[in-house]
Amino acid sequence: MTETPTPRLQHFPIAWFAMIMGLGGLTLAWSRAEDLLGLPLSLSPYLLVLSTLLFLALALVYALKAIKYRAAVAVEWNHPIKMSFLPTFSIALIILAIGWLSVSVTYSKWLWTVGSVLHLLLTLHIITQWMHQTKFEIVHLNPAWFIPVVGNILVPIAGVQHAPPEVSWFFFSIGIVFWPVLLAIIFYRVIFHGSLPERLLPTLFILIAPPAVGFLAYLRLTGAIDAFALVLYFSGLFFTVLLLAQLPWFLRIRFFLSWWAYSFPLAAITLATLAMYHHTGSSLFLALSGVLLGITSAVVVGLFVRTVIAVARREICLQE
Repeated sequence: MTETPTPRLQHFPIAWFAMIMGLGGLTLAWSRAEDLLGLPLSLSPYLLVLSTLLFLALALVYALKAIKYRAAVAVEWNHPIKMSFLPTFSIALIILAIGWLSVSVTYSKWLWTVGSVLHLLLTLHIITQWMHQTKFEIVHLNPAWFIPVVGNILVPIAGVQHAPPEVSWFFFSIGIVFWPVLLAIIFYRVIFHGSLPERLLPTLFILIAPPAVGFLAYLRLTGAIDAFALVLYFSGLFFTVLLLAQLPWFLRIRFFLSWWAYSFPLAAITLATLAMYHHTGSSLFLALSGVLLGITSAVVVGLFVRTVIAVARREICLQE
């Protein structure tokens, strides 16, 4: 018997907004490359419109789920793994705010304000759950736990233009303090408690994002590359090399929506490398930027096509 659309709506996951993070990150990478390298292509305006329209569509669907299936939403808000994906919604808003900054400062400020406030509230909610929970175990830990707290590092990239610098430093400090704490716990988990489940293996790419985004945010806050900035950049570059060297493992994984975890971190290290080229003028970073932009573009296009196929085959939004 054909499955009705009602239960599929009930199982529509908040993790869909990771798609907006990936598309938005690619938009920012192409926008920066077009400006910095004088590329003849102008893909970023189209990518920005696509990202925005998809965000609105996903937000509408999730709002319908929240209205019709409140219990299912409540489960996500308290699930030891799924709750970490709740801030993908607020991060998507912040990324869109960065993308719209060069088009409309007013739109960008509205998106940034709503996204930043919402992200802070979600950060407080999730950290409170961590501190007072009685059901979490070490096997629940995975790199997606970076999303709630380290996502705060994104705020200064547009925040330096929309608010006093102290606001951006506040958000930056939250993320940069929690990054090494979670990094240590995550490596303890994967080394001593077995590999991650297949569905969550793509989240290992999230290890790239905190140092790469931290580098970009630190540059926006200070305007210069110093020793700390170099530590952030090369940490992100090392994680990129480390994970790309494990490509055979990732190619064996069945498709899950978590595959979108590949996209934003790759876009972040691409943007960071473009920033290194801008500040150093080194041809090495220029070449590396081109390689990373090509990889990120191919990954996002591939993910988009594979997601469309999965939707057509009704492989997504099923009861787990």
